[in-house]
Amino acid sequence: MLKNATKGLVIAAIAATSMIAADKINGAGATFPAPCYYDWAYNYQKATKTRVNYQSIGSGGGIKQISERIVHFGATDAPLTPKELDKAKLLQFPAVFGSIAVAHNIPGVKDEALKLKNSVVAEIFAGTITMWNDPKIVADNAGLNLPAQKIIVAHRSDGSGTTHVFTDYLSNVSPMWKSKFGTGKAIGWATGVGGKGNEGVTNIVKQTPYSIGYIENAYKEKNNLSAATLQTASGKWVTARQQNFQNAIKQASWTKKDHFYGSLVAEKGDSTYPIVAATYILMPRETADINQETIKFFDHSFRNGDAAAQKLGYIPLPVETTNLVRQYWAETK
Repeated sequence: MLKNATKGLVIAAIAATSMIAADKINGAGATFPAPCYYDWAYNYQKATKTRVNYQSIGSGGGIKQISERIVHFGATDAPLTPKELDKAKLLQFPAVFGSIAVAHNIPGVKDEALKLKNSVVAEIFAGTITMWNDPKIVADNAGLNLPAQKIIVAHRSDGSGTTHVFTDYLSNVSPMWKSKFGTGKAIGWATGVGGKGNEGVTNIVKQTPYSIGYIENAYKEKNNLSAATLQTASGKWVTARQQNFQNAIKQASWTKKDHFYGSLVAEKGDSTYPIVAATYILMPRETADINQETIKFFDHSFRNGDAAAQKLGYIPLPVETTNLVRQYWAETK
């Protein structure tokens, strides 16, 4: 059995070598960072003539494809644990930060005007608050004309790192959610309509009056959607803005030993946005030479792609983190 497993890894490495020659760099996974990776790939090709083909298929798909050595790198918003990485023989490092907005389509209600307590967000997605004029919503929104309309929940239909991050947030702020639903890339939703990828959920919210959904903030910005003002871990109202995202990122504690595994949801601070996450890159441990091509792409993007990431609504890695990632690359060759 061990002999067959070793043979499989050799075949995978040979296949990957032919892929790099024919198609340059192939990656697949999370929809969360896709707009950023597309921009980085475009600029990398202009600078180096090396093409990067990234497929936005969801974190679950990215983990599957890199585990089967179909692509050169996978991308996931739900980091793998050190134990999972050892089992799949993978490396992992963060690439960029993003945030999740609770976007809605309530006619006449502008961006940031709607206030939703963390516990109320949990009840809406659990299906126990079903109307926009529910007293628990109205109590925090004096002056807003909240309609007597049914709330239409939009959620992911695929295995999703965005769902993992969002449900991790809900599990941290709501004991009810934690006990009934928990955290995962896919869960048993009690209510709502499913959409594939951040693109799918964005389209549902955009096209459906009285809907609400969780999407990466870049998709909210690109599509001019409205998002709710949420609560910090300490209960203060906080908007989905860059500085409030940065306040969460400052609290990141990375270790190379654990392959940067960690969570940034519901971090402390009176102006810290509660749903912030790093998105991660996965590479095989046995294809060091091919990994160097992937590393060159991300190293170039770390050096030259911050402005593009910020313009799209993402938050670049701090210099301290990119330096730590470069050390990790050097130590895991």
